[in-house]
Amino acid sequence: MAVTGIILVLFLIAHMLGNLKIFTGATSFDHYAHWLREIGAPLLPGVWFLWILRTALVVSVVGHIWAATTLALRARAARPVRYAHRKPVQGSYAARTMRWGGVIILLFVIYHLLDLTTGTLNPVGDPSRPYANVVADFAPKRWYVTLFYTLSVVAVGFHLRHGVFSALRSLGQQTPRGERRARVVALVLAVGLCVGYLVVPFAVLTGLVS
Repeated sequence: MAVTGIILVLFLIAHMLGNLKIFTGATSFDHYAHWLREIGAPLLPGVWFLWILRTALVVSVVGHIWAATTLALRARAARPVRYAHRKPVQGSYAARTMRWGGVIILLFVIYHLLDLTTGTLNPVGDPSRPYANVVADFAPKRWYVTLFYTLSVVAVGFHLRHGVFSALRSLGQQTPRGERRARVVALVLAVGLCVGYLVVPFAVLTGLVS
């Protein structure tokens, strides 16, 4: 769970930084997108690097889901008989919705791939014009796409907040001071990623990027 989570978080950070290049203009953003297809050349032919990266991400996602499922089954097996009277346990909203948040994120990833990777659901759907694809995707008349994107990114933020906090606690942040530090780090990372991802669609929606 921890290893796959770290890989996915690092990808989210790198992907967010790449998305923010849209503010440098169409030419720069398109050049960046095309450069991604040429990483490793001439050592790696064509788009091999992207396929290696995609394979690693798919393995990480499957491994993360497998780990989460395994832990959930172990928790259920450890208490096969439900409590007759269970005292409510105080927990954050992120913790209580961790599993459902994961499902929402998985569905969003599938949609996102069909939209901006394969172009199947994108109004332009031209792999040679990534800037145009993004602008068309979040155009004002497609406000529902921006809404769905926003809800999904917020779900990612909740998932990250609890996941990072739990990981830091597992790595030794057990003292009261360590717990506070872990909460701050998790919150800052989650909010930072949410803002970084949402600034792009809202910039298109408001006409800042067109």
